[in-house]
Amino acid sequence: MKRALIFGITGQDGSYLSDLLLDKGYAVHGVIRRISAPTISRLSPATWDNVCFHYGDLTDQASIDQAIAASEPDEIYNLAAMSDVKISFDVPMSSLDMTGAGTLRILEAIRKLNIPARYYQASSSEMFGSSCPPQDELTPFHPRSPYACAKVFAYHTAVNYREAYAMHASNGILFNHESPRRGENFVTRKITKAVAHIWQGKQKFLLLGNLNARRDWGFAGDYVEAMWRIVQQSESDDYVIATGEAHTVREFADLAFQTVGLDYLDFVKSDPKMFRPTEVDFLQGDPTKARQVLGWQPKVSFKGLVQMMVDYDLTHE
Repeated sequence: MKRALIFGITGQDGSYLSDLLLDKGYAVHGVIRRISAPTISRLSPATWDNVCFHYGDLTDQASIDQAIAASEPDEIYNLAAMSDVKISFDVPMSSLDMTGAGTLRILEAIRKLNIPARYYQASSSEMFGSSCPPQDELTPFHPRSPYACAKVFAYHTAVNYREAYAMHASNGILFNHESPRRGENFVTRKITKAVAHIWQGKQKFLLLGNLNARRDWGFAGDYVEAMWRIVQQSESDDYVIATGEAHTVREFADLAFQTVGLDYLDFVKSDPKMFRPTEVDFLQGDPTKARQVLGWQPKVSFKGLVQMMVDYDLTHE
């Protein structure tokens, strides 16, 4: 039985990945932080009962070492990060320490403990920043936030450990991927929850930032399948995971309100105070390599994703 260790198991991606690995017969271990109110709501009771948890934190080397030594994993997935781009401007040092240096701590633990585990690094399309789309594995990085800068550091650290120590370390450069399990601070979930609240008479309007920002949006459940496929390759490498199409925030809002027969123009307002200090205007991935090498392609369409998220919030609010 293969053993996998997931850093960030209580997040959106971690919850879907744990479900996938359990279905494949893995023994799944997860690292969770010791906080006053554990964020385990994304994990189903069945998943919670079948995962072995270790307390740890990406800012604490000793706890990382302990989790890896105790779990003796065949595969390690680093999905943990301080992932709110806007908040990373407010707490840049925290973002760098957790997202950037945290990756280095995991890789150092693997090296020091001489664990022959395959390593997956969750890299982000935010690393491309203002680089011209479509972005692929050869597109230069131009990060536009502390979060993105930390992710670039983490990406290159994984590549460096692969080349310096012959580690099986791969990067998945994932473009925006959403689901009903998405955090409520992200724009997509903010929109779908607002649609449900407005439909139910609990909310009158929705304030958003840059409505013209274009993103390549896919379903998180599809994207964790790509993570697993990356790790199964005989040679480690880096892959862009995306749908290959882009839509504006405005389009997302329009489609979400359409699902309940409302016009988004009657409810959505753009607030300049919600813009980032440096905006990322256009991210669109080219997943050709992932299709050809991994045999991966997304199953859920943009329209299907929006419908899924609105339906969830209509029945859970």
